[in-house]
Amino acid sequence: MMTAIKDELTTVETAKKLGLLAEEFEKISEILGRRPNFTELSIYSVMWSEHCSYKNSILWLKTLPKDGPHMLAKAGEENAGLVDIGDGLGCAFKIESHNHPSALEPYQGAATGVGGINRDIFTMGARPVAQLNSLRFGDPHQEKTKWLIKGVVKGIGDYGNAFGIPTVGGELFFDECYNVNPLVNAMSAGIVTNGETVSATSYGAGNPVFIVGSATGKDGIHGAAFASKDLTEDSAKDLPAVQVGDPFQEKLLLEASLEVIKTGAVIGMQDMGAAGITCSTSEMSAKGKHGMKIWLDKVPTRQSNMKDWEILLSESQERMLVVVKKGKEKEIQRVFDKWDLNCVQIGIVTKGDMLEYYMGENLVAKVPAESLVLGGGAPVYKREYTEPAYFAESKKFTIEQVEEPKDLKPVFRHLLSHPNIASRRWVFNQYDSMVGTANMSTNSVSDAAIVNIKGTDKAIALTVDCNARYVNADPEKGCAIAVSEAARNLVCSGAEPSAVTNCLNFGNPYNPEVYWQFVGSIKGMGAACLKFKTPVTGGNVSFYNQSSYEGPVFPTPTIGMLGIVSDKNNVMTLDFKNAGDCIYLIGEACNDINCSEYLFSYQKIKNSAAPHFDLEEEFKVQKAVTEIIKAKLLQSAHDVSDGGLFVCLSESSIPNNLGFELFTDKNIRKDAFLFGEGQSRVVVSLKKEQEADFIQVLKNTEVKFSKLGFVTDSEFKIDNEILLTVSDAKDLYETALENLLK
Repeated sequence: MMTAIKDELTTVETAKKLGLLAEEFEKISEILGRRPNFTELSIYSVMWSEHCSYKNSILWLKTLPKDGPHMLAKAGEENAGLVDIGDGLGCAFKIESHNHPSALEPYQGAATGVGGINRDIFTMGARPVAQLNSLRFGDPHQEKTKWLIKGVVKGIGDYGNAFGIPTVGGELFFDECYNVNPLVNAMSAGIVTNGETVSATSYGAGNPVFIVGSATGKDGIHGAAFASKDLTEDSAKDLPAVQVGDPFQEKLLLEASLEVIKTGAVIGMQDMGAAGITCSTSEMSAKGKHGMKIWLDKVPTRQSNMKDWEILLSESQERMLVVVKKGKEKEIQRVFDKWDLNCVQIGIVTKGDMLEYYMGENLVAKVPAESLVLGGGAPVYKREYTEPAYFAESKKFTIEQVEEPKDLKPVFRHLLSHPNIASRRWVFNQYDSMVGTANMSTNSVSDAAIVNIKGTDKAIALTVDCNARYVNADPEKGCAIAVSEAARNLVCSGAEPSAVTNCLNFGNPYNPEVYWQFVGSIKGMGAACLKFKTPVTGGNVSFYNQSSYEGPVFPTPTIGMLGIVSDKNNVMTLDFKNAGDCIYLIGEACNDINCSEYLFSYQKIKNSAAPHFDLEEEFKVQKAVTEIIKAKLLQSAHDVSDGGLFVCLSESSIPNNLGFELFTDKNIRKDAFLFGEGQSRVVVSLKKEQEADFIQVLKNTEVKFSKLGFVTDSEFKIDNEILLTVSDAKDLYETALENLLK
């Protein structure tokens, strides 16, 4: 049986072609006690790729906080994070990237990203209830960018709508650094009864191993390795590494998986995502400290005469590996037959930790499971990092270098119609946001998406956040801001921040300046997550987001955050409700325009420090907002973020066709007061008769606050001057993106 292995011995050159280093090839040979054959080397090439092994990031990821008051499953323990939301229920949630596939084939790349993240949720036994996405594209005036965004949005919409899970929120950002390499991050959350989850594990010698769901094809082969290298002009040749999805098949797989879990016959279950059968067999076996014998010729295939390594490495979608209690095979078969899905026994669990893969009677690969996985034999590297020159340069910028505009009307129009600020209606109109009737925030806009938990007084709040411009300016501060803004969005919506999942999008980790950005981001994330008691439950590291000819993207550590609304009566929206209501600012304005959209795109100054931010100040502001929401003193709450105070007020005015009358702070430059993006600020509105109670509550806190003005009928009035009508503002804001992408 070992002749096949001996006859196909590989060399260092073979390893390099598969993306492995020479020293990694030597380590593999040492683990096996011999040189690997091609199939074995292919197995290591995907499992030791950055995408699967996190070999260049795990040392720093381990520094992130994992413990919190609501944790049921910590980072690395399961396919997704699991948080206790009360009433005997848990919420599984996770975010992952599908960047490289989307850069080459935007429709299928984005669609299969949605499918993959949802499988991570329902393989745990949780029913998905909400999806979000975080998207980054290049110059929106370029035809390629328009092609990419149209394909990605259609892929997300078509897959999510057909699968039947609402898309409830997201973010969209444009910058030239994403011209070649867009970022497509997909998030999903699901609900499960505590105690009814299933683990991604394998144990019990003799227990049968089944592959269920779709047949296996040649799409996605070496997809994990493809995601672990830079994009080049030749990357289009890697199109077979892009998977093809089928949302209708996934819907059947969802229902069958949840039903089969309830039979009690399942030992463990894992989605076949990156690295396909290779990944699921190795990770489940290593976790359960057992081995497997797998007969690859029994795997249902879409193409005839597929080679053993092709079957092993295929990333065909809508497939699961299920380990079943011996004697319960017919129960499993009955459920999958009912849903008209493949359900084929392809192996058995064995003692020890060896994975043995056969084609008929021929042993084609034999490797120890532990040697393949994160925390086992996979390599771990400590990379050098260097502060880039631009960081010191950015600190030299001062507000005095910018002449304050004499006429602010052009700035208003510029910001409201800028693609980084304007309404995303063109995007979300392509998504079904109400399927399943769980979404509470489609018609009542809020800073975070609110998802109803039926049969309880609770809801969950979800958001994705990252201003990559801030992170590029100062990775540590910028990433702390990303966590803080996510928490602020939840708090402004009436929720308590609970836990974080992250999608860490960076350039090549072998570039010391890129790695400096990564390290700084992890430090900032860790500090902020500790402050808000929001542990990191897991996520995804996506390096190599750069091209050989345009360099790396902005460091983009996307934060997905879950919050718990303990009482649905406390849900807060961002829209002004009545003319005559008072408008207050909680937090303090400052003379700062650093890194703002105003400075970057209107004044054309690209390199400045990150905006004002103080973590302690941020924490106090959020605590104060929580108190006044619970005291039922507010009509609306909206955080000040991209575009500054003016955009914040505009976004609160437009939904109900109201306006505002605002008086600026004479101690601060007017452009800084209106357009600066200093953090830790929330705009609230309240009824005049509740003003005294509101002031009394805030006086008992350590937070600064000030009265800005009043809600009005139909105009934007600043310092007694009418500068814009709400109808003009609404037209600019709601049509800009659609007109740009026509």
